[in-house]
Amino acid sequence: MGANAELVRLMGPELDVLLPMLDEKSRRLVLGAVARAAGDGGITAVADAAGASWQTVANGAAELESGDAAPAGRVRRPGGGRKRLEEHDPRLTAALRELVEASTRGDPESLLVWTTLSVRDIAAELTRRGHPCGKGAVLRLLHAGGFSTQGNSRTVEGRRHPDRDGQFRHIARRAGEFLAAGDPVISVDTKKKELVGLYARKGREWRPKGDPRQVRDHDFPDPGGGTAIPYGVYDVGDNTGFVNVGTDHDTPAFAVESVRRWWDTLGKTRYPGARRLLITADAGGSNSYRARAWPAELARFAAETGLEITVSHFPPGTSKWNKIEHRLFCHISRTWRARPLASHQVIIDTIAATSTAAGLTVTARLDIGRYPLGAEVSDTRMKELQDRLISRDDFHGAWNYTVRPVPRPAPGPEPGAAAPARAGRCGQDTLNHPALTGMDPADLNALAAALQIPYRARREQHLYTRRRRGRVRAEGAAPPRKIDLTDHVLATRIRRHLNLPVHVIAALLGADRTTISHAVSLTGTLLHSVPQPPAAEPPGIRLRTLDDLRGYAAGHGITITGPAGQADAPPQDTLTTPGTPQTHLN
Repeated sequence: MGANAELVRLMGPELDVLLPMLDEKSRRLVLGAVARAAGDGGITAVADAAGASWQTVANGAAELESGDAAPAGRVRRPGGGRKRLEEHDPRLTAALRELVEASTRGDPESLLVWTTLSVRDIAAELTRRGHPCGKGAVLRLLHAGGFSTQGNSRTVEGRRHPDRDGQFRHIARRAGEFLAAGDPVISVDTKKKELVGLYARKGREWRPKGDPRQVRDHDFPDPGGGTAIPYGVYDVGDNTGFVNVGTDHDTPAFAVESVRRWWDTLGKTRYPGARRLLITADAGGSNSYRARAWPAELARFAAETGLEITVSHFPPGTSKWNKIEHRLFCHISRTWRARPLASHQVIIDTIAATSTAAGLTVTARLDIGRYPLGAEVSDTRMKELQDRLISRDDFHGAWNYTVRPVPRPAPGPEPGAAAPARAGRCGQDTLNHPALTGMDPADLNALAAALQIPYRARREQHLYTRRRRGRVRAEGAAPPRKIDLTDHVLATRIRRHLNLPVHVIAALLGADRTTISHAVSLTGTLLHSVPQPPAAEPPGIRLRTLDDLRGYAAGHGITITGPAGQADAPPQDTLTTPGTPQTHLN
C-alpha cells in the first residue's frame, strides 16, 4: 500500500507557509505527523514535497511513535547532534595549548611567530600535525582555555629596588608634613618632546563628516618648525599646573628655570609666607639625582628665593607613580588628541585650555632661552655644595636631601689660633674692624657667606662662556695670587666706608689694583641680591695714602701691617707694573 499522494499534495502548500514559522523541533514533529498520516512511503513523499531531509522527517515520525520527544525547552534530546572535535580527538586541546604557549614565549623553534599568530594559522598548523579543525573550533577552544587577544601592559620596571615601597612611604610622609604646615609640594617632570608643525597626532575629534584635518603624510622633522619641550610643575596642594615650554634642550638648568618660573608666576602668590618647598621628581632625566648640575642649579634658586628646598626622588623605574603623570600630563594629552601642534602658540594655548571636573587649571609659558648641553660642575664646587649647602637624609640620602638657601659656616681655625696672613698683605682679622668697614665683624662674615652662592654661580657661568675648558697656565709661570670672597667684601666695605683709593686697598691685600677694581665692582653688583646688615656712617675724613690709613687705624687701636711705601703714591697710567704679581678673579 503506497503513501496517500492526495494528502501529501494538499499539505504541500500549507507546509510551505507553516514551516518557516517553526523552530527545528516543531518542524521535525509536524513533518513526522504528516508522514505518519500519509501511510507507507509517507516519509519519502513528505521529504520531497517539503524539501526537507529524509532523516529529519523520519526522526520526527519516530519521536511521535515512541513518545520520546525532546523535553520542553530543548530542540533535541540530550546527547543528540555531532560530537565536538575534542571528544573525537582527545589530544587536540593539548596540541593547541602547546602551539599557543610556545608562540607566547617567543620560542624560536615554534612555527608560529608574532606576525602569524591568528586562528586561521593555528587551525592550519593543527591540521598539518594530524588534528584537523577549523578556525571556529580554535576560537571556541581558546576562549574555553582562558585565552583572549590582549595588547601590551607597561608594567615591567626592571630590577625591583628593595627599598621601593619604603621610599614611597617616605615621600608620602614628607608630603603630608609639608601640606599640613601649609608649605608647597610640587611634582615635576618633562613631558615627551613634540615636533612643531602640521604632523598627524593620535586620537579622534568631532568634525564635519568627510572633513578631517589635513596634515603631512610623513613625520620627518622639519628644521624650520623646531621642537617643544614641555616641563611641568604640578602643585599637589592647590591642584594647579604650570608648564614651561622650552625650545632648546632639556637640561638641569632648564628644569630649575621651569621651577623658578612657576614660583615667580604662581608659587610666591599662593604661598606668601613659605620658607620651604618640597619637590618630588623622577630618578632620571634633567632632574636626575645623579646629575651634578641639578643640585647646583637648585642651590642658585634657593639663594635667590630664600627657600629651603627638599627633594625626594622616586626609585628608578617608578616614574608612573609621580603625581604629575596622572594629574596633569594625561589631561594635556587628552586636550592634544587629533590636534596638530602647528606652532608654539598653539601648544601654549591648548595646554592653558586644559581643565578637569575636579578643578584643575593650567598655566603655560614659552621659554626661548638657551640651555646648552655639556655644562659641568667642578669637583671643588660639588664638594662645597656637599659640605655647606646640601643635607642628606638618613634614609637613602641620594634620593632624599635638602638644599639650604644660606651656606653653613665654614670650619674656623682652632680656638686661640689666628690664621696666618699671607706675606705682603694685611690679615683679614685686622681689616675686619668696624672703624675700617663700618660693619660689625660678625655681620661682615655673614654677608660673605650669603654671597657664596651668587658668586660661585656667576663664576661658573663666566668660565663656561669664556673658555669652556680649564685655565691654561704658561709654562714656568708662577701661580697667581688669589683673594677670597671675604677679601672681596672687605675691599668693598673699606672702599665705601673710608673712600680709600683702590691702589691703597690693593697694597693692604697684596693684590694688583685692577683685581681690586674688578672685585669691588662685582661685589657691589652681587650685594643687591642679598639683605644688607646695618652699617655705620662714613667718618667723613680724607685718607689718600697707606700712611694716612695707618694713622687713622692707630687712633682706633689697629695696627696695619704690610709693605711700607709701595702704596704711598698712586700707580702710573699703566694698569700693570712690571714685576708685580697678578691676582686673578676666580
